[in-house]
Amino acid sequence: MGSAFFDARDRQEAEAPADRDEACKPASTKSRLRGAAMLQAFAAVLWIPQAGLLAWSVGRLADGAGPADVLWPAIFILLLGIVKSCLDAAGGRLAFRAARAALSQKRATALRLLARLSPVDAGRPASGEAASVLGEQAELIVPYLSRFQPARMKASLVPLVILACIFPISWIAALALLIAAPLIPVFMALIGWRAQAASERQLVATGGLNTFLLDRLRGLATIRSLDAVDATALRLRGEAESLRMRTMAVLKIALLSSAVLELFSALGVAMTAVYVGFSLLGEIRFGAWSGGLDLSRGLFVLLLAPAFFEPLRELSAVWHDRASGEAALKALERLAVDGMTLPDRETAGASTANKPFDIRLENVCFRYSPDHQPILSGFNLEIAAGEHAALLGASGTGKSTLLSLIAGLAPCDEGRILIGGSATGRCKMAWIGQKPHIFAGTVAGNIALGRPGITAAEISGALDLATLGRVARAYGHRPLGESGIGLSGGETLRLAIARAACDPDIRIILADEPTAHLDADTAAEITESLLALAQGRTLIVATHDPLLAARMHHAIRLDGESLPEAAE
Repeated sequence: MGSAFFDARDRQEAEAPADRDEACKPASTKSRLRGAAMLQAFAAVLWIPQAGLLAWSVGRLADGAGPADVLWPAIFILLLGIVKSCLDAAGGRLAFRAARAALSQKRATALRLLARLSPVDAGRPASGEAASVLGEQAELIVPYLSRFQPARMKASLVPLVILACIFPISWIAALALLIAAPLIPVFMALIGWRAQAASERQLVATGGLNTFLLDRLRGLATIRSLDAVDATALRLRGEAESLRMRTMAVLKIALLSSAVLELFSALGVAMTAVYVGFSLLGEIRFGAWSGGLDLSRGLFVLLLAPAFFEPLRELSAVWHDRASGEAALKALERLAVDGMTLPDRETAGASTANKPFDIRLENVCFRYSPDHQPILSGFNLEIAAGEHAALLGASGTGKSTLLSLIAGLAPCDEGRILIGGSATGRCKMAWIGQKPHIFAGTVAGNIALGRPGITAAEISGALDLATLGRVARAYGHRPLGESGIGLSGGETLRLAIARAACDPDIRIILADEPTAHLDADTAAEITESLLALAQGRTLIVATHDPLLAARMHHAIRLDGESLPEAAE
């Protein structure tokens, strides 16, 4: 991708402290969520004075009072209703904003950790899975934080306050509610364990399907050439059917939790209503501290009984949000929990401007995982500034790995790599890989890569050096397709060379198999462009091409004891 890759990495490291400061705000987010939940709980408690005023007003009317006698209670009921609605709306808005802020922090943390994973790590999450988790599944965290957390606090506080208001009037009504209430969270917890497991399986299936789709879309031309369209369609149908079944399993559990709540809340309200009704008819004369219930107190108890179960009903409605949200949080945390991380990097200051960029590897050891054999062990190498070197050897001997270590794309297990006598200076490197990524955009845009200060003259010079002028004129201002659709392999490599040529500050060029899978004429043209770019610069090429290796100053064979040999 050229030196822009290392410039971006260095800028990212320079800005990391600010990112860490943003990530250190979970306490404030939690306090905002807690405040929003308290606000909504207080709004729910306001129904108690409303119910008291309403019951008292109905009792007065039943005793023969006129409408004028209950005018002020009616006004207070209306005002309390307005205040209740405003507080509930404000609490919901505050909770949503706090949840969005928490999601942004968690996404930023996951992205920062994901960006720290080495691109050569075989266990790195697939791009389709990572995109699914960050873009789609992470959104499930918002309803979990903004709806479930306030509902849980309301379910913990409001029923207790209502119970405290009913108990002084009728201990038997309070007992009926108290018997029905604990059964609800018990059964919901039992169902919740299954709901969370089902949600985790559903999210895994969603990520797998997204990965499958992205992989097949990238290889669509290959699938067509191998006449594997029908087989791919059958596989896609199977993956979609699996996701459908897992989604239906989650919905069944969600409906079951709602049914359990409705059953026990209906029983609790029914028992309270039966008791109040028979008390008002004079059939039951126990259960109230004053010996019986009048219309006002009986109606007050009846109005509070459904409100007693309302927070629990709301909690049941968002119980699925809890299962999905916690599964999404785990998926987000799993993105970059383990894996091979990039080595820490410092920005190159002005002191590195004129120093020689020689490369020295001292006792370098590297393995892809602890249970694998080392790819490099005790490896030593020194390349002087301005030299051109070829890395030779059979496949699997570590040529590309060695380039990745020099570029800082993977950390050494042991030893150290010095660039110009220090661990800095990688911002002066350019990387030309086997398959450079081409973005959807113009040829000039793919060369400049948004780097500031690059002029049209510099882009034109880079096109000439890479012999890419004909392609640029053919496309003009028309955009290239994503991943370079429409360009040949040689043209893609030329574009990568032009990217590097646009940066006059590069001092080291790393090229990984630049002539692989090319015909002889195209390989020769790529070689000439690469050597023209490398004039006065250090060039290290991993290659199987003997013609390219013969044009280097030195050849380093990575077999046996990995000792440098002179190129023939």
